[in-house]
Amino acid sequence: MYKHILIPVALDHEHTPEEAVGVAKSLLSEGGKITALHVMEPLPGYAAQYLPAESHDTRVANQRKRMQEAFGEGTEVEMAVLSGQPGRSIVEYAAEKGVDLIVIASHRPGLQDYFLGSTAGRVVRHAQCCVHVLR
Repeated sequence: MYKHILIPVALDHEHTPEEAVGVAKSLLSEGGKITALHVMEPLPGYAAQYLPAESHDTRVANQRKRMQEAFGEGTEVEMAVLSGQPGRSIVEYAAEKGVDLIVIASHRPGLQDYFLGSTAGRVVRHAQCCVHVLR
């Protein structure tokens, strides 16, 4: 099936990764790998200038810890944390790492993004690989 599956994780949303991991494991080829990715929104420049230089590294470490808690101990899922715009960063990461499937959750949409969440919609429209959307 798929050799490298990416699961974008929004730690600040209500979705838990169990369903996405289950889907990914059922579609994963023998010897394949699953990567979980969390994209942190960058801090505005006017706020970032007042923070210590190491605050970015601290934020990354905190998000990585939250991901490990969400996925549980001893998981076979690799973890990655990036800073940037989520939709664009997910698509770029998938292209750079040779991902052949993205399993992404979509929130219940509002009127402005009726069929898919805004991040999921961007990923579906711009990804160079297959995308499986969970609701």
